[in-house]
Formats: sequence, structure tokens, C-alpha cells
Amino acid sequence: MAAYMASGLLLATLVSRLPALRDELGLDHSQVGLLLLGMSAGSFLSVSLAGHLVMRFGATNVMRYGALIAGLALMGVGSTSGLLHSSMLTATVLFCQGLGAASWNVASNIQGAAMERALGRSVMPALHGFFSVGTVLGAGIGAGAAAVALPLQLHYGVMGILIIATVLYSTRFYGEDRSRASKDSKFKGHSLLSTWKEPQTVLLGVLVLGMALAEGAAGDWVALALADGYGTTEATGALGYAAFVTAMTLTRLLAGDLILRMGRVWMIRASAIAALVGLLIFAFGDNLPLAFVALAVWGMGVALTFPLAMSAASDDPEHAAARVAVVSTIGYAAFLGGPPLLGLLAGAIGLLPALGCISILVVVAFLLSKNAAGYPRQPESAS
Repeated sequence: MAAYMASGLLLATLVSRLPALRDELGLDHSQVGLLLLGMSAGSFLSVSLAGHLVMRFGATNVMRYGALIAGLALMGVGSTSGLLHSSMLTATVLFCQGLGAASWNVASNIQGAAMERALGRSVMPALHGFFSVGTVLGAGIGAGAAAVALPLQLHYGVMGILIIATVLYSTRFYGEDRSRASKDSKFKGHSLLSTWKEPQTVLLGVLVLGMALAEGAAGDWVALALADGYGTTEATGALGYAAFVTAMTLTRLLAGDLILRMGRVWMIRASAIAALVGLLIFAFGDNLPLAFVALAVWGMGVALTFPLAMSAASDDPEHAAARVAVVSTIGYAAFLGGPPLLGLLAGAIGLLPALGCISILVVVAFLLSKNAAGYPRQPESAS
């Protein structure tokens, strides 16, 4: 839970100060999107290899080194933007942050899926809820830092140290690392390639991609959308993101009974409807209080799809690690392509209408929801 929370702190710390980062580097919307492409590219490269890294070094070690790289990179973002004002250097350290954070997140999901199977009950939403707790804390701290105009290098530097210390200390108490102990299982290179040929796994990944873009777009652009599209201050923009992640957090922590009653498929469908409504109201409204309500509905809508998809991908323990890695890889394509595409689209039609276009992928996710029904317990070996 502490490691998941630290991962949320990392994300929220970065995005809550995007307006200040933009101003320090003198960028427009399209250029901010291209800057974020550096982090997305690092994430996509890392998540593509994370399954192999976990099997070789163990989930615990991948989490430790991933957090160390990501935390140091966050500190580097503060220095390269706040002190050096260099877009190129900032993009480079954002690439490193993506490398560390993505491998850390995949390892966390593999370990969380194993925990869920061992306990025999749904805990993934709660684990991801602690990720959201971290984003709430990070957004709140970011709003305070923005309100007092705290220099980026100081804000990012302190938070980077805190994130690294949290993960390194908490992983000392982990038990046996079963991910590395299972080297003789069927999670090997050829089984990963075979997993990419499973239609249900690929479609589950596409489902995650659509909702991940809806979630990630809020992190990347809500603060800027409120500051520029609604004419608010940077601090108000950070508070808007805090409203989004607070709603997402409460949904993840409190939805356990609903998941048991409704099942994964119907829960994902209801989530997609909520995300669609919130997105459209926020993107095409002109009332600030209503925009905050829309952000809350949007946050509720994107809260459960990713953890429920991870649960679905891990239904069969024999193939869980491979399927989690494949679904995560496809989902991370949203973080690779989303920021630059939205930035370019925002430059052409405006930031708020560009966010509204995400609703198309939310509808696609709704239509693909049946792929989260789960896998047979003992499928024929893919290898």
C-alpha cells in the first residue's frame, strides 16, 4: 500500500505543477505535449520489458530500482526547468522518470495480482485506491506549493527524496518474492509472444487503453484546462485535479461491495458511462462549479477499469504475469500517444474540445467490456 501510494505521489507531484513548468520553459500547449512525450516514450519502452525484468530480478527489486530512478528523475525535472530552463534536458529526465515509473508500476501490479489470488478476494481496487491516496496528497501539496509560488526545484526535490525513501523502506518488510521464484513456470519469452496472439488479452488491453487515456488526460491537462480554458489561477487548477483524484480514490476504496454484486463487466460499463458524462460536461461547459462536479464524476468513472482489468488478466495464475504485462503494455500506449496528440489537437481546436474527443475511446471501452469477464481456469497451454 505504501509503494502504491508513493507511485501516486510521483505522478501528482509532476502534473500538479505543469502550469509552472510550462511558464519556466516558455512553452505552449503543443510544446507541453511534446515534452510529456519524453516521459511517455520512457514508460512505453520500460513497460514492454518489465515482465522479463520481473522474472529475472523479482518484483521487489524492480519496484526498488524503478522508484529510485523515477524519484531521482523527478528531482532532475525540478533542476532542469526551475534552474536551467532547458526543455531538452527536462525532456531527457522525463524520459528517465517514465523508465523508472512504468517498470515499478508493472511490478506492483504483478505482485498485487498474486496477493489477490492468495487472499481469494478482490483487493486490486483497494491497492489502486492507495495509489489514488498518493495522488490526492500530491495534488494537495502541489496546490499549496503553487499558491505560495514554491520553486519547482525545491518542490520536486523534497518530494523525490520522500518517494524514494518510502519505497526503499517499505519493501524491507516484503515476504518471499514469488515472481522470481517462478522462473520454471510458463512465463518465459515464448509464452509472452504467444500471449500477444490471444484476442481476449489484446482487446482487454485496448479497453484499458481507452480508459487509461481518459484517466491520464486528467493528470496531464486538467490543471492547464482550468487555468486556461476556464480562466482560473494555477492554484485553482491544482485544486481541480485534486477534486478528480479524490473522487477516484473514494470510488476505489469503497466500491468493493458493488463489484461483488455487479461483477466486473457491468461495473466497467457503469464506469464508462460516468466517465463519458463527466468528460463531456467538463469539456463543453462554461460554469466553474459545474466543472468541478464534472471532474468528480469523471474521476469516479475512470477509477475501477484499470484494477478490474488487471484482475481479469490474472484470473489464471499460470498465465497471469504474461497477461498483466501485455495488457499493461497496450494500456501504456495511451500515455505514449496521448500527451502529444492531445497537445497538437489542443493547438488546433482548443484544449477543452480536445479533451472532449477522448469520449470516443470511452465509448470503445464500453463496447469491449465483455472481455473483462475473465479467462477459463485451465486454458490449453499457449506455449
